[in-house]
Amino acid sequence: MSRVRRAFYIQMAALVLFGTVFFLASRSLPIADWIAQVQQTVMRWGAWSAICYPLLYAACNVLLLPGGVLSVGGGFFFGLWWGFLIVLVGNVAGAAISFVLSRWIGRRWLRSKLLRNSTLEALQPAVERDGWKIILLSQLHPLFPTSLLNYLYGLTKVSFRTCILWVAVGQAPGLFLYTYVGTLGQLGLNLFRGKSHPRIIEYWMWGGGLLVSVVVLVLLGRISLRVLQEAERRTGAGKRTIPDRPLRVAAAQEQENGLSVNSAFGETGAAT
Repeated sequence: MSRVRRAFYIQMAALVLFGTVFFLASRSLPIADWIAQVQQTVMRWGAWSAICYPLLYAACNVLLLPGGVLSVGGGFFFGLWWGFLIVLVGNVAGAAISFVLSRWIGRRWLRSKLLRNSTLEALQPAVERDGWKIILLSQLHPLFPTSLLNYLYGLTKVSFRTCILWVAVGQAPGLFLYTYVGTLGQLGLNLFRGKSHPRIIEYWMWGGGLLVSVVVLVLLGRISLRVLQEAERRTGAGKRTIPDRPLRVAAAQEQENGLSVNSAFGETGAAT
């Protein structure tokens, strides 16, 4: 089982476990009321909540902390479209800070740490060779350590503008899915508290939208993983052939020297 697939199963198991614990605990504790109070507190901050939330998201991104909960929280607290925009701004801001730290402040230290990993070491020349394509594909996969990759981009020759643009484009599908899940959580909370009475068609619309988002993200993730694995194999093959070239050159030179020596001996023998 690949590490990517194992990580996917672990996340799904954690999600099911969280849902089960929440359901069981809500039967004896007013958890729904507590969550509603947190939501109302965030809403009372007004514009400050929309300013502080992206800053919190960017800080988690720079510190390599998981941002999935904050992505879901964006949809839960701010709704689908505003939540998606706020989370995207925070993600891009974190990527920009990581890129700056990697390129102009801690370049030597980060290079010594990041390039110990064989996958990151293989991605670096791939990013320099293919530029925005590798950045886009590496950001599309939902299980890739994208916060760590932002530091790797700063070690390459890719420009700041190109990197940030394609980080934003690549992160958009995954962030939209997380925000959509948060929006469903908001609707579920209102339904649980009896504040919403949706029709059957609305259930189908919510479920259909979630299914389409998951399918699109999974397909994009599989395509990006296949292309990145191919890029890693090409880089590895290139590295394996590099040491052979000096050996072939040295062997050719030695052969030429041998021929010249033999011809010299031949001329000497003819003269005698």
